This record gives sequence, structure tokens and C-alpha cells, in this order.
Amino acid sequence: MTSQQTSFPLTSLAPIGENRPGAEWWRTAVIYQIYPRSFADASGDGIGDLPGVTAHLDDLRSLGVDAVWLSPFYRSPQHDAGYDVADYRDIDPLFGTLTDFDEMLAAAHDRGIRVIVDLVPNHSSDQHVWFQEALAAEPGSAARARYLFRDGRGPAGDEPPNNWESVFGGPAWTRTTNPDGTPGQWYLHLFDVTQPDFDWANPEVQEEFRGILRFWLDRGVDGFRVDVAHGLVKTDGLPDHVPAVTGADGTPADSMGGDADDVPYWGQDGVHEIYRDWHRVLAEYDGDRALCAEAWLPTVDRTAEWVRSDEMHQAFNFPYLMTEWEAPAIREVIAESLRAFPAVGAPATWVLSNHDVVRHASRLALTAENPQGHGIGPDSPGKPLPEQGLRRARAATTVMLALPGSAYLYQGEELGLPEVVELPGEVRQDPTWFRTDGERYGRDGCRVPIPWTADAPAYGFNDSGATWLPQPTEWARLARDVQEGDPDSTLWLYRELLATRRAEDLGAGSLAWLDGYGDDVIAFRNGNVTVIANASDAPVELPTGTVLVASEPFDGGALPVDTAVWMLAD
Repeated sequence: MTSQQTSFPLTSLAPIGENRPGAEWWRTAVIYQIYPRSFADASGDGIGDLPGVTAHLDDLRSLGVDAVWLSPFYRSPQHDAGYDVADYRDIDPLFGTLTDFDEMLAAAHDRGIRVIVDLVPNHSSDQHVWFQEALAAEPGSAARARYLFRDGRGPAGDEPPNNWESVFGGPAWTRTTNPDGTPGQWYLHLFDVTQPDFDWANPEVQEEFRGILRFWLDRGVDGFRVDVAHGLVKTDGLPDHVPAVTGADGTPADSMGGDADDVPYWGQDGVHEIYRDWHRVLAEYDGDRALCAEAWLPTVDRTAEWVRSDEMHQAFNFPYLMTEWEAPAIREVIAESLRAFPAVGAPATWVLSNHDVVRHASRLALTAENPQGHGIGPDSPGKPLPEQGLRRARAATTVMLALPGSAYLYQGEELGLPEVVELPGEVRQDPTWFRTDGERYGRDGCRVPIPWTADAPAYGFNDSGATWLPQPTEWARLARDVQEGDPDSTLWLYRELLATRRAEDLGAGSLAWLDGYGDDVIAFRNGNVTVIANASDAPVELPTGTVLVASEPFDGGALPVDTAVWMLAD
């Protein structure tokens, strides 16, 4: 496989390893999430791999990103797409070898692209050697103390230790079987049954993860995205919890913690000492290494607690991600973010899509409620309006990339990829689909392998045509090579935004709101750049000036609906 030729010059990025106290790279970086199994497949087995990533690094450099974040590539049975880790210090053969990783890392660094890897500390795979030792050990043993094993309730211990529900649906407890065939203890898994939760009160667990951090830091990684960073510590005694309910279907409000406070397994104070410890580990290394928290919390202020000066360096801004295309709500979450994060010495970190949510080219045009993690499928109510969704997505990205701080992009959004809705049940692989007996579609729709070349097998994902999830036929027109030659394409828009963002130093800028545009318009200035986004139902008159970038082509004078523009105003 070879990367596509580009008509844009390769971007000059800051030297790797450069230390800039107070202006570290992660404060303003645009970071591109690679979901390895769906990015590029060099082996032809239908699953993306690390050599596939290496083959396309020049494409990412020409896009203009500062860093990549790779979702898990560790040894794993793949029950949850690699988030069930069996060995944190090795590469799953699906993705390659440690040599492949080292070559990819070196090639990225040669191009000025930093590399962040995913770390999954809340739980392991049930095939991890520690959990296998725990199953073979007696209750109360040191091996079982690494996880959360408990006796059941009821006279025979045949009821779970508490009433907690799994994020993926169903109970969060599974009962073991003793060697003699009798029922044994129960173990906690906030996610799939194959993902037992660690007990982070155990010093052995704490020391193991210090070693894992150092293993990858010694190889040269630039940081870690920390999965379920708000879930490691549970309330003492593991008390029952009845989630609040939202929506007509009775959906729990706190499935990942983003809608509720006081959940005994989310956002406990004890997590902060863990990340202070990790912060000290990263400080042993040169080069501004970074920790980014996946922490689904109900407010921006709560999220900011994870990025105080001696803890994480970044936290995903999920309140921003979950905000609908409504100008007042967008202005509010931007203002709150730019108040709360700088107040603790951290950058605001912006994101619109990732591997766990409906792609924003679809999500912003849904016509019915869609709770996080449910996904959309053939029988979902309120399916997205494709043309409206893409217009809003392009406009929303144009707003996001003008904001001070750091931003995350999810692979394929630079092509305007929508959520794949029409995936039949027999090809779905998300545990949510199975644990809810098909009531929730889950996240497969945002994880379909991305298209590189319109007329190639698997649209250039590989040379064999095999894909672990089927690609829709309409993706031929969205393939990267098709968009290369179209200045009005989403790919060109992203390149123009990133190049202008860098030239104007918007990531290190400051925001000033502009008055006089009405409630349904987002208008602000960052440095020399005026940003106006029209979320109303009628065109909006623009000030006189020079248009730098527009999310849609338009004939000057008035900004169309669902369109955003960057200008140098007169």
C-alpha cells in the first residue's frame, strides 16, 4: 500500500522533544485519532494494522495534524475491539509486532508527528494472566485482591453483591464457578463480562501500571489517552445505586457518568491521587509527555478537576461534544470551557467525534433522541438527514478549529464520513448489541473501515477487498483520492482550516465574543480572525472583509444557513 499523492505541501511541525515551559505542544495541538482496525490494512486480512498506519503518515502530515492517538493495539481476545487487554506490553498479531510499532513511531517522529497511545487501566481482559490466576485462586487470596471479587448476597450467595448495571447493558457482576463445579464468588465488570475491573486500592495494581507507563515511555511515546479515566475508584462498600432515568425508553442517565453526579463508580475523589502519581512518572521523561483523560462528567467544572496542574494535561470536553447545533448552547459551553480549564492551568480541549459516538456528520442532524452509546441502525427513529448533517458538521468543525486550546479529530471526519446506519445485525460486533439483545445498535456505525481510493478493493483500505465491517457503496464518492482534486471537498476544507489555524496561531489565541448577530449566530474573534457561524434559519449579513475559509462555497454578502466562515474583517 502507498499513500495518496497530495496537492498540498507537507506541513512543517515543531521538533519532537522540544521543551517549551508554559507553551507545551499539547496545549495547542490538533490530534488525529486512529482507530487501527479501521484505518488501513497492509496485510490484507480485513483488519487495519500498524504497517497500514506507517504507509499513510504522509497523508496525515499533509492534512496538518500535530499528533496521532492510536486506539488499543495490545494483545487481546478482541471481545471489545481491543479494550479488553490481555498483555499491556505487547502488540496483538492482528496489528503487527513491537518492531512494527517502533518503525511507525520513528516514522511519525521523522515527520514531526507525535504519538499518543491508548491505555486501559479500569479493567483487563479475562484472559489476562492475572485474572486467570485469580480464577484459580481461593477467595481472599492475593491473586483475587487485584480485582473486585465479592461474595454474593442472599442465603446461598446467588444474588449479585449489588445492583450495578454494565455500561453495555445487563448486570455488572458475573458469578464464577469453583474447581469442584460449585458456584463461587462474583466479580465486577462495569463493561463486558470479559472485562473484569481492577481494584485500584491494591498497591500491586498501582505498581504494575507505573511499569506499563514506563515501558511505552521508554519506547518513545509522547503520551497516553486514558480510557475510562473517571472509573478506576469505586465507593467503599460498593453500595447499591439507582441511576436517574432520562428519555421515554427509560435510558439510565449515567451510563458513562456524563449526565449525573454521585455515581459510586464514576468520578470518585480517589482517582486524583492515581493521576498525580502518573504525572510524576511522566515528569521523569523529557519532551512534554502528556496524559489525556476520557472522563465523562456532568459539567465542565467537574471535568476540569482532572487537569489540575499536577494531574492530567488534557481531558476530552464531552459537554462540548454532546452539545447540539444550537448557537446559545454552543456559546455557553465554549464560554464555560474557556473559564474552567484555564482556571486550573490547562488548555480547553475540543472534540466532535470519536470511536464511541455517532459521527457528527450524522449526529448533528438526528431528528430523534439518541443517548450516547446507543448508536443508530436500520430501525432507529429519527434517522439523520445526510445533507443537513454534513453542512452542520463542516460548520461545527470550522467553529471548533478556531477555538483556543487543543482539538481532536476522528479518522474519516476529514472526508465527511457519516455514521453507517444500514449495518445488518449479523455483521455487528459491538458488545452493546449482544448484551442488549439488539435493543441498542452500539458503536459499529462509526467504526467502519475508511475509504482511500474510489476504484480499489475495499476503497483502498487494503488490496484484498476484505473488511471486518462492510463499507457502504456510497463511500466511493467520499474516498480520499476523489476529494484530492475537489477544492470544495471536506478534505480541502480541513486542510485549509488546519493551515490557517497554524498560520494565525489560533490554538494559542484568546476569544472575544462579538455582539449584534442575534441569538442563533455564533460570532467571535480570535486574534486577527473573525469567526461567524449561522445556526439560524435565514442568511446572516457579514461584515466587510476578506474571507479566509468558509465551510461552504457562497457568493459573499450573506452567510447561508448552517455555514461558518473565518474572515479578516475590515
